[in-house]
Amino acid sequence: MLHVHANLFLDEREIEFTMIRAQGAGGQNVNKVSSAIHLRFDISQSTLPEECKAALHALGDRRVSKDGIIVIKAQSFRSQEKNRADAIERLLTLIRAAVHQPTLRKPTRPTRASQRRRVLRKTLHGEVKRLRAKIDDPHG
Repeated sequence: MLHVHANLFLDEREIEFTMIRAQGAGGQNVNKVSSAIHLRFDISQSTLPEECKAALHALGDRRVSKDGIIVIKAQSFRSQEKNRADAIERLLTLIRAAVHQPTLRKPTRPTRASQRRRVLRKTLHGEVKRLRAKIDDPHG
């Protein structure tokens, strides 16, 4: 079981892994070893709560297909184990992002004293600007 969030867990058996050859540089090893990982996670078949499934479907993420399958390709590392751990961590991050609910801002009002200070500061600033202005010379 993988810990996702608070009291939310994900069964590792619901994740399907496929080993593929990694792209890019890798030396002599690159053509022999399938070190990259394709992770597939079916949202609708998972044991996640319904609201979590709905939030994952609603994500505008390109890794979530129309069929509700999350596909993550991990090939950053040369070892299969590290790529597998990276793919799992990225899946958990995606689920956490969907489940996360930002705390609502409680609207507050400025105090009367702070309003007075603001108006006084504006008045003083206007006075400074007025004193900087050019003086009209009546003798021309």
